[in-house]
Amino acid sequence: MSAFSNWLAAARSNRLFALTLAVALGAIVLDQATKLWILHGLALPEVLGRSIDMGPIFNLTYVENRGVSFGLFAGGMTSRVLLSILAITVAGFVIHWAGRLDRRVAAIGAGFIVGGALGNAFDRIAYGFVVDFLDFSELSFPWVFNFADVAVILGVACLAYDAFFVMPKRDAAAAEEVTKNLTAP
Repeated sequence: MSAFSNWLAAARSNRLFALTLAVALGAIVLDQATKLWILHGLALPEVLGRSIDMGPIFNLTYVENRGVSFGLFAGGMTSRVLLSILAITVAGFVIHWAGRLDRRVAAIGAGFIVGGALGNAFDRIAYGFVVDFLDFSELSFPWVFNFADVAVILGVACLAYDAFFVMPKRDAAAAEEVTKNLTAP
């Protein structure tokens, strides 16, 4: 059996892999639905101008992000292609890793990261830029972002929680079990 066949068999039998894929799909659908609403429902860039004041701390502000986070590495077609390839590659590695995950929080985090990466990659491929619109600049947060960005941040938070709280607890329980088995008569 090939390495891919082994991975695929493990992923298919892993109920948490299905959770990862469901979270990724949910993140992609939410991200793309909100971007379509901004672009075509509200027609924010054309009809309403580039910003709508939604209250004391939040605005809907249309921004075409041609780079990565916070506009870094913005450029032309080369940047667009490289950033798209990078996002798809990262998503592929995370999916591969998630195929064997056995921790719920990590599986959810992996799903959020995949969904966010693919949501923004779709924008780069379809539009040539990422559609950003969530603006909390009234809170002195100067960046405009979207739900794909939120998904990536939630994914990283889940993985950090898993690394700092779930894994140590699990490792301690496993060590205690080994110690108990070694000292048992």
